[in-house]
Amino acid sequence: VQLQASGGGLVQAGGSLRLSCAASGRTFNSNSYSMGWFRQAPGKEREFVASISWKGRSAYYTDSVKGRFTISRDNAKNLVYLQMNSLKPEDTAVYYCAANLYDMGREVGSIDHWGQGTKVTVSS
Repeated sequence: VQLQASGGGLVQAGGSLRLSCAASGRTFNSNSYSMGWFRQAPGKEREFVASISWKGRSAYYTDSVKGRFTISRDNAKNLVYLQMNSLKPEDTAVYYCAANLYDMGREVGSIDHWGQGTKVTVSS
């Protein structure tokens, strides 16, 4: 499974960005994989941001992004998105796309597949 994240950049506080993650690979089946986003700020550990179930019926968020971020997916195109609104300087991090067969937890060690990361910088 290969994951290619894109959409990061520099934005002012209060602004918006949309991250995309394209999944591919001989064994990848959108209908079987939960997808998610994690982030790692400078000097900090990688942390869970959001995930979406394999059919897209359930979405989960870390408390700090609830009401501001929305995760979605397009299984026909093997894409997952993270719409980020009302961005804050503390959202500055490298954002990583993740994929797990069936269920996805919030622990970094439980992730099956990682993308390469896309950098998001929010200026104050």
